[in-house]
Amino acid sequence: MTRGQIRASSTGVPRRRPRRTAFAAASSAALALTLLGAAGAQASPGAEKGPHAAEAPDISVAAVQQDLKDLQSVAEANDGNRAHGRPGYKASLDYIKEKLDAAGYKTTIQEFDNNGSTGYNLVADWPGGATDSTVMTGAHLDSVSSGPGINDNGSGSAGILETALAVAKADLKPSKHLRFAWWDAEEEGLVGSRHYVDSLGQDEIGAIGTYLNFDMIGSPNAGHFVYEDDPSVEAVFTEWFQSKGIETEASEEVNGRSDHASFKDAGVTVGGSFTGAGETMTQAQADKWGGTAGEPYDACYHSACDDLSNINEEALDLHSDAIAHAVWELSS
Repeated sequence: MTRGQIRASSTGVPRRRPRRTAFAAASSAALALTLLGAAGAQASPGAEKGPHAAEAPDISVAAVQQDLKDLQSVAEANDGNRAHGRPGYKASLDYIKEKLDAAGYKTTIQEFDNNGSTGYNLVADWPGGATDSTVMTGAHLDSVSSGPGINDNGSGSAGILETALAVAKADLKPSKHLRFAWWDAEEEGLVGSRHYVDSLGQDEIGAIGTYLNFDMIGSPNAGHFVYEDDPSVEAVFTEWFQSKGIETEASEEVNGRSDHASFKDAGVTVGGSFTGAGETMTQAQADKWGGTAGEPYDACYHSACDDLSNINEEALDLHSDAIAHAVWELSS
């Protein structure tokens, strides 16, 4: 995620912290909300099923974590980062492309120039579905140069990768076309996603019914945020989180600061979820989510310590499942 107007932590020094439990709701409240979510599903904008009536599968957090371990290894082999214009970025892209190719996706690498360096976006299309009504899911793959970028944004990249692989494993036949993308140079100012959008004709932009963005989904002091744009898309996320006993919030941190902005500026409906970056958790949020008030959602944001130790596995698991739910629901 681009830095934007993020404030530094009070000490100014990023700190490591142990994983925290992301949920504060009591089990009885969670059960009640689950029942309410099920009862209200008929009214949900995404509740009607198309030809595929199956629910989204549970995304294995172990598989997502393995992807993050592999991305950490890529960074360690390439000067400690996976930044735009550095060899670690291209190695990260090749790692993801190989998995998608083996799963049956049609993959395309889109090149662009940014300040004298070649950038690479990876776009993967799942065969079938109405291409005039595409559900597109994306995450930026580049890190900052100061660290491996495992939460920002290995987490979102791995979450959508495992969802894409789950689509292939299920041999999903959605009514709408499914497209996944990994963006380069987000940390340089959303360069890769803007290049992609600018390369499309008006008909091609109009064919993208929804763009879902996932940028940081494993923050150690995790919040649970849902993008505000279209109420029906937002409800697909909020109602699902409610069924898990979690009350979400909107976040000002995402406004214009990640790749969904490139699509929103072009008139595309956007959505997504997010666990927080460098802003500070409030006491009310800590009471609700079980985090630590007065500390950043991610104290290692844009720092060398954004490595494997900087991941809240419970939040990563939850938000990876939310990605799959949204993809299944919105493409039906």
